[in-house]
Amino acid sequence: MIGETTATKAGANAREEISLDGAWRFRLDGHGDWRNATVPGPWQAEFADLRHSTGKAIYARQLSIPAAWQGREIAIRFGAVNYFSEVRLNGRVLGTHEGGYLPFEFIIPQGTPAESALEVHVTLPSGDAEAYPDYPFGEIPHGKQSWYGPLGGIWQSVRLIARNARHVAHVAIDANPDTGEVALTLTRSAAAAGATVRATVGGVSAETTGAALTLRLDAPALWSTETPNLHTLKLELLAGGEVVDTTTHSFGFRKIETRDGKFFLNGQPLYLRGALDQDYYPDGICTPPSLAFLEDQLKKAKHLGLNLLRVHIKVPDPRYYEVADRLGVLIWTEIPNVQYFTAAAAQRMRDTMAGIIARDGNHPSIIAWTIINEDWGTRLVENADHRQWLKDTYDWLKQKDPRRLVVDNSACIPNFHVKTDINDYHYYRSVPERRAEWEKLTEEFAGAADWTWSPHGDGERRGDEPLVVSEFGVWGLPHPDQVKTPAGEEPWWAETGGNWGDGAAYPHGIQNRFQTYHLDGVFKSFGDFITDVQWYQFANLKYEIESMRAHAPIQGYVITEMTDVHWEANGLLDINRNPRAFHDRFAEVNTDTVIVPQLAHHAVTSGESLALNLKVATGGKPVPAGATLSWSVEGASGKLDVPATEGLAVADLGATSITLAGEARVASIKLKLEAGGKLLAKNEIQVSVYARRAAGPAKIAAADARLAAYARGLGYAVTSDAATADLVLTHALDADDIEAMRHGARYLVLADGSVETHRNLRTDPPRAEPPTMPASKERARHLGAETQLPNIGLVLRDGTLWRGDWIANFSWIKRSGAFAALPGGPLLDVSFDRVVPHHVLTGFRSWEYEGLIDAGVVIGWINKPAATIARRRVGKGGLVVTTFRLTNDAPGADPVAAALFDGLVTTTANLEVAN
Repeated sequence: MIGETTATKAGANAREEISLDGAWRFRLDGHGDWRNATVPGPWQAEFADLRHSTGKAIYARQLSIPAAWQGREIAIRFGAVNYFSEVRLNGRVLGTHEGGYLPFEFIIPQGTPAESALEVHVTLPSGDAEAYPDYPFGEIPHGKQSWYGPLGGIWQSVRLIARNARHVAHVAIDANPDTGEVALTLTRSAAAAGATVRATVGGVSAETTGAALTLRLDAPALWSTETPNLHTLKLELLAGGEVVDTTTHSFGFRKIETRDGKFFLNGQPLYLRGALDQDYYPDGICTPPSLAFLEDQLKKAKHLGLNLLRVHIKVPDPRYYEVADRLGVLIWTEIPNVQYFTAAAAQRMRDTMAGIIARDGNHPSIIAWTIINEDWGTRLVENADHRQWLKDTYDWLKQKDPRRLVVDNSACIPNFHVKTDINDYHYYRSVPERRAEWEKLTEEFAGAADWTWSPHGDGERRGDEPLVVSEFGVWGLPHPDQVKTPAGEEPWWAETGGNWGDGAAYPHGIQNRFQTYHLDGVFKSFGDFITDVQWYQFANLKYEIESMRAHAPIQGYVITEMTDVHWEANGLLDINRNPRAFHDRFAEVNTDTVIVPQLAHHAVTSGESLALNLKVATGGKPVPAGATLSWSVEGASGKLDVPATEGLAVADLGATSITLAGEARVASIKLKLEAGGKLLAKNEIQVSVYARRAAGPAKIAAADARLAAYARGLGYAVTSDAATADLVLTHALDADDIEAMRHGARYLVLADGSVETHRNLRTDPPRAEPPTMPASKERARHLGAETQLPNIGLVLRDGTLWRGDWIANFSWIKRSGAFAALPGGPLLDVSFDRVVPHHVLTGFRSWEYEGLIDAGVVIGWINKPAATIARRRVGKGGLVVTTFRLTNDAPGADPVAAALFDGLVTTTANLEVAN
């Protein structure tokens, strides 16, 4: 026998199954002889030498049919095989199937020997349309295979099924919670045409010989995220007065709808708190290791405060939805995208969506479908035909599944919606680097910005579509030790990602780079660095969630993402489902009712007051009358009355003045919302407290009048005579400045981009190449950092990976020397938002990071290091240069800018120079 019977026999009407999972023989054309393979699972997950392969493969095994099954219809059913399958039994073709995500089956002919040879010929096409003209990779639904690698073969379970030839082949269940009606649409096998089907739910039964049947239940228990009540439908097919086929099906009474820009689940207000889930796994890639693994993942999702997962351009294993049904997690799922929008590709997408509905339509957890993600495959911006196709497909899908929401195009800049039930949009910004941009985008989006809709006059906007920020987020990093293989080795995917983010997404060697760039002198250890970047991720998500919750029109969000996927390290869990450092705190902000604390600036000088604006944002549950919001910090406290607030609303409690005194530190203001002795919500906000300052003794020379006024405003003695000054303050350098340093001068350069240079620190042009080596002006500018002292490049972060919108920039200041007293760190937090650099400094060797770089940035997996505060010797003198933007505000208005300026002046004045 090839497996164990997985169904208990209970008479002739019972179906029986044998699992064909396990050992198969496998061969991929052009890649050697036969080898052993395990089904289910893509061959790329099992064989290291085939990790990135496409082509034609054969799976083979012996098939043993039990003698007791004689006379029954026997089918072989595949959960999913990617992409084109031809199934052969004893050399005879049983059938073919195109499509990589959906189930299919073939009937084994009567008289087939009990011991038979089964082969599955699988074709996974590449992008070579000449080699695969019928279904090139770019024209088939493939989803994120274009990012993380191809997935070929039998990746879901295979079963041998024995049943009566007269049976129910499919049932679509439409459970209406308003009426208690359960409407069934039945599909019988050909042999069962006209046979009676008896349906039973609980104690209610009905029969029909047709394709439709309706039962009615009195006050059925409804399915929701808090009470995921499921019901069981029993179907019996009768022939000659006897039951010849019995099946059971799980379903739930659940209603999702939108009204006036809001979501309602079973008539109750609903705020979406979601995460993107790409449905990738540590070993099987797209094949989950077990049901228990899925259960653990979704339990962790609920622990994190999530009520929704957006399954991203992929059709998951059907167990995924079964677990979501049982645990009460909402699902928003999508059609896998194509790359090229041909007629064949468009039809494949529709066929895939129809197949998804047929397979998964009875799951109450699924509340929404997406047709296109970010205009991938279509060209909505430029092609009116594509926009019309998308509107037509929206209408087609609403007709096929009217009880779910449909998103036409889950949009991002520069694409848009044309006809949709949800006005969703994606935007990524990091904090503190782009705090102002995040706030502006969120304010505009909450105001129903026109940029989310087609500008061509063909959008069908109702005006009441709920607003959802359906992608946002920032990277953290997993600890490499926690994502090693069971053998203790680095996972194979650590050597991928090099072609993403200009190399910043490459994981392999991260610990070596940590040492190479001497980050062990910045962070206590590599482990502390990983922990710190995870808390940086938390701080970003917390800030951005609070920002969205402050705007009542925004009715939900989807965090990118639930888990890391290979090199893409922005998960709330790593790919092995290990939690981040903030796992147990995340639900404080990712919850139904949220306290929203808002500060114009997250830093304050000791003894001065700050204005803390407080709001309460509700989700599905209202805040009752008599509620109070209390705050406390280091012995001080206060309390505010909170008005009764309905669901899906925001109560603005105004500003509260709080004074923080004492030494430099990070203070945490604790917040609690209570009503009737019950805690409804809690939160906290951190504030960097800076000690009162006094200007140092250094005398500063500054030819720039604004710089001179800034230094003078901070209490420094300022002179126009560089010869008598301790240091010279400037925005940029020229040849005279270099000459002064050659003779022992000390310079502090605020290279904040306010003065145009040649992509370095110099205003005078670099030497051009000789006429025999003609070069463009751009080439000359590029050579500037190499040929002009002090040989430091100045690079605008906009337009580069140093901008940090998606792959995070981890910016740090070494808390030592003149910067030892800065609160917090080493990573920059939101208190730095007024000064955070918009430029970085390049041209440094790795050894310089040990003692000459006081602040810098790395991208992603510690790639592309750059400096933001650096020292360099020039002749007998030298300079300190920074890209921090210290002069945005009046002198002393921002304690962060003042403290950094003081530290820079001290560092410059203490530079060793030769006499």
